[in-house]
Amino acid sequence: MSCARLHLRGRLHDRRPPDPRLAGVRRSESPPACCACEGSWPQSSDHGVRAGVRAQRVLLRVGGRRRARARSARTLIEQHFGSTLTVGVEEEMMIVDAETLEPAPRVEVLVAGAETAGLPGHVKTELHASVVELASDVSSSPEAAVDKLEALRMDAEDVAQKNGLRIAAAGSHPTAIPAELEIAPQDRYRDFVAYAGPTARRQGVNGLHVHIGMPDADTCFRVMETVLPWLPLVLALSANSPYFEGRDTGMRSIRAEVLGFLPRHGAPPPVRSYQEWEAYIERMVATGLAGDYTSFWWDVRPHPRFGTLEIRAPDQPTSLERTAALVRFIRDLCAWALEAPPRPFEPAERGVYDQNRWAASRFGPAAKLVHPDRDVAVTVQELLADLPVSHAGLDPQTCEADRQLEVGRAGDLRAVCADLVARTRV
Repeated sequence: MSCARLHLRGRLHDRRPPDPRLAGVRRSESPPACCACEGSWPQSSDHGVRAGVRAQRVLLRVGGRRRARARSARTLIEQHFGSTLTVGVEEEMMIVDAETLEPAPRVEVLVAGAETAGLPGHVKTELHASVVELASDVSSSPEAAVDKLEALRMDAEDVAQKNGLRIAAAGSHPTAIPAELEIAPQDRYRDFVAYAGPTARRQGVNGLHVHIGMPDADTCFRVMETVLPWLPLVLALSANSPYFEGRDTGMRSIRAEVLGFLPRHGAPPPVRSYQEWEAYIERMVATGLAGDYTSFWWDVRPHPRFGTLEIRAPDQPTSLERTAALVRFIRDLCAWALEAPPRPFEPAERGVYDQNRWAASRFGPAAKLVHPDRDVAVTVQELLADLPVSHAGLDPQTCEADRQLEVGRAGDLRAVCADLVARTRV
């Protein structure tokens, strides 16, 4: 290894100015990366190097009880912030047999059918071969994003019907046994299942993911910390997964609890800045325990490559109207947070978040939630009244899980599945 010099250090940052050879001026934090030998960065098969990519670096840790060793930071975090309050939405839709309404592992049919359709978004695989992701193109408003989702839903339903299938949207399939579902045939999913084992196979749940454009990394982190205490409210309003493995779970959102089986779930760890968040990610990547930051299944996370804050808390809605209302609410919540003062750094608040997340999962809109700014438990309706954000289209008294339970009590779980299929159509 021929380098002019090599910094030895015991901690991640040595507090010196950025080294321009490592593209330090593009890095969001003031502490630099270590000096590294010149070398090539392994390129992705689908795109070339972008301006935000930093040179590969080698870190040599010394001190402590462990033997000093060099490690390569395989994935450095590329940034494309700059578009404020743009909207992109991802819906996770179940593919079911038209006759039995049971999951059908036919995602490749829908992906192939969308390739030449000229859609305003993308149709992609998910962990299970009986789930398809519909991802809108970036939009300037919630309304424009939902228009794109409508086109994606219509195309998916059309392709499904031509192949003896149907599309159903909900946080979970009422009767499916997730451990028995077929995994999509991609290496990243096989690797995930090999690592997470039964906790991965139990992930027969579906969520709505909303990307909101952020001007820069520091603002993205500040907005994340501001909206985080309010996300149990979003979960309560979106709850849409009362059934799992053929039974009434007693939860309005069993999805939120199933996600708890995963490593790195729920709220992100309490750190003070985007720089500390990035350092945490890079440390986990360096250990080999995560491929990159998309292997952290938190309820909210920065998505630097997209230049967005990604809100992942909601259950997947069934009706497009419910999706539209939630997307508007989340976008307006982020717009409010952009103008709000930073929240104080209080790590113990993560415990309050866990309590509120559980209550929202258990009771939906009937939950009592600890107020983010006061030492009092309040109803969902009272909490909405204290938030200066419109919740048009969202009923604080009920959620789509209540509709599923009502249909189930009047009929059976097949009737619930049929109702989901009918209400998913646009």
